[in-house]
Amino acid sequence: MRPFDYRRATDARSAVAALDGRPDAMYLGGGTNLVDLMRLGVVSPETLVDVTRISCGAIEESEDGGLMIGAGVRNSDLAADPLVRRIHPMLAQSVLAGASGQIRNMATVGGNLLQRTRCSYFQDVTKPCNKRQPGSGCPAREGDHRNLAILGHSGSCVATHPSDMAVALAALGAVVHVEGARGPRTVPMPGLHRLPGDEPERDTVLEPGDLITAVEVPALPFATRSRYRKVRDRASFAFAVVSVAAALDVEGGVVRDCRIALGGVAHIPWRAERAESALRGSAATAAEFARAADAELAQSRPLRQNAFKVHLVHNVLVRTLVDLAETP
Repeated sequence: MRPFDYRRATDARSAVAALDGRPDAMYLGGGTNLVDLMRLGVVSPETLVDVTRISCGAIEESEDGGLMIGAGVRNSDLAADPLVRRIHPMLAQSVLAGASGQIRNMATVGGNLLQRTRCSYFQDVTKPCNKRQPGSGCPAREGDHRNLAILGHSGSCVATHPSDMAVALAALGAVVHVEGARGPRTVPMPGLHRLPGDEPERDTVLEPGDLITAVEVPALPFATRSRYRKVRDRASFAFAVVSVAAALDVEGGVVRDCRIALGGVAHIPWRAERAESALRGSAATAAEFARAADAELAQSRPLRQNAFKVHLVHNVLVRTLVDLAETP
């Protein structure tokens, strides 16, 4: 690991100021992803600005029944919070599905959203990678891409976003609060993360020096009937091959509303808007759920090794919706 300068911020404004004009500087929260990348040589910041002492570690209920979650909230605290578990169970389930208990104790909500891909070519500095070194190529397209994207990828990158929590937040329509050089602003989800296009090195729409300060989850009464289901290669400590976050509002056997997002399939947490549109007003049956899944997956572009993901997404989505429809 290369030597680096360490600074500790006392508030959001001083943190942003410390990164102003410093492309070699990065924020340090829980460090569960950043420190790994530093050890691998993927990133080599000359300055780390510690934001763990900034007061943004609370979970509060808003007046309309939503949630305001500080960016510094530890993942384990988010998953264990009684309010989160009661009104947004899929959010708690998604956090518990990620990493180990020890990592969840350190990882923060803000950092979780900004995880970098676990594509093996990105993490191996001896290999070319457009995300790590723009213009160097994407060997994953012809190489090992079994667990990479089937939706929204480009000729420049087929990597997937690794966060479980971000999938649930995309389904819930969360809003990310950001402090930047020009002051505070909000960024919606979906909308925070970018598809790779010709700039796969840019994971999000955030500008240099932007700091996530909180995540707002709007009120969604039917999210009490929600679920996060994750398929992985081993029972724990593994990233998603495919995951589904879904909430379902059923009245009289008809779907009044729904929210669906997919993980492990794209460069972003993938909001399944075509499936949602197909479901609203339809019968809450397995046949209609399958039709909605087909509508979403019609835009998939699987590669040589990962066409199985199309069938896996279909089956996991249908099973999850059936389970929710049968939930009292």
